[in-house]
Amino acid sequence: MAMNALSPDQREELLKTLEARFEKNRDRHEGIVWEDVKSRLEDNPAKLWSLYEMERTEGEPDVVGRDQKTGEIVFYDCSPESPKGRRSVCFDRKALESRKKHKPENNVMDMAAAMGIELLTEEQYRELQKLGNFDLKTSSWVSTPADIRKLGGALFCDRRYDTVFVYHNGADSYYGARGFRGSLRV
Repeated sequence: MAMNALSPDQREELLKTLEARFEKNRDRHEGIVWEDVKSRLEDNPAKLWSLYEMERTEGEPDVVGRDQKTGEIVFYDCSPESPKGRRSVCFDRKALESRKKHKPENNVMDMAAAMGIELLTEEQYRELQKLGNFDLKTSSWVSTPADIRKLGGALFCDRRYDTVFVYHNGADSYYGARGFRGSLRV
C-alpha cells in the first residue's frame, strides 16, 4: 500500500463516519447531498486520506458548504474544541527553530502541509462559529498575515462570552489548549 493511501477497511470506516456526521449535522450543509460528497471523495483518494488525517487527530471534519465558483465541497474541522491531536504546537518551522528551550514536537504549518489541508483563515473561523459554538475552552491558531508573522507574531481565535475573539501571540508560543483547525476542498 502506498504511503498516504488508505486500506479498504480504513476507507469504508471513514466514509461511514463522515456520512453519519453529515446526516447528524444537516444544518451545516443545506442543499448538499451525501451521494455527491461520497462520489467526489471516491474520485479523490488523496483528499480522502487528508480527511482520514483530520479524523485521526480528532478534528471531526464535516461538510460546511460548496464553493459557488468551483463547485468544490468544503470541509472544516468541526470538533467542539480544538483538535486534541494537534495541540501544543507553535505556529511554523521558523518559530520552532527559534525556541532555545522546551521545544514542542511540531508546528502548525508543517502539520497542515503533511495532512494536505489548509489552516483556517480568520474569516473561515468566523464562518465556522456561525454553525455552532466551537473552542469554548480551547483556542485555534489561524492563518496569519505575512506582515504580522514577519514581526514574530501569529494569530489565534476562540469563542468566549458568546463572541469570537482574535488574539496575537509570539509564533513560538504553544499551549496545551491551543491547536489548529483546517479546511479541505474536494
